[in-house]
Amino acid sequence: MFSKPPKATEPADAGRKLAVASLVADGVRIHGNLETGGDLHLDGVVEGDLRVGCLVIGESGSVSGAIHADAVEVRGRVTGVICARRVKLWPTARVDGDISHTELAIEAGAHFEGRSLALIRPETPALEAPTLSVVAAE
Repeated sequence: MFSKPPKATEPADAGRKLAVASLVADGVRIHGNLETGGDLHLDGVVEGDLRVGCLVIGESGSVSGAIHADAVEVRGRVTGVICARRVKLWPTARVDGDISHTELAIEAGAHFEGRSLALIRPETPALEAPTLSVVAAE
């Protein structure tokens, strides 16, 4: 009856601090680069490079420039390169440029003209067997 509530499992991105995403609304036009460590929802237009944590480009959103992010979801238009760990192109997406990624999902109806380039993590060196050292005690 008065038991403790079960502990919630931590999400996959537990190390990432939750914060409200910034919004560039429809009708807003930005000329220049935009950089934030947080998330960004873009319904407006950016003519420049973006460097963000997580980017969602809405159906009315448009980017002309390079995008560097952890994750990118495109519902609008991108003209330029995308470099992100996870990339998803929704049916309304139109991307003209190369995509560098570790995970790429393209929904039916999305337009993508460019190259898909896999980001490869550097291989970790094989673990070496520990060396034994002999110590004499007197």
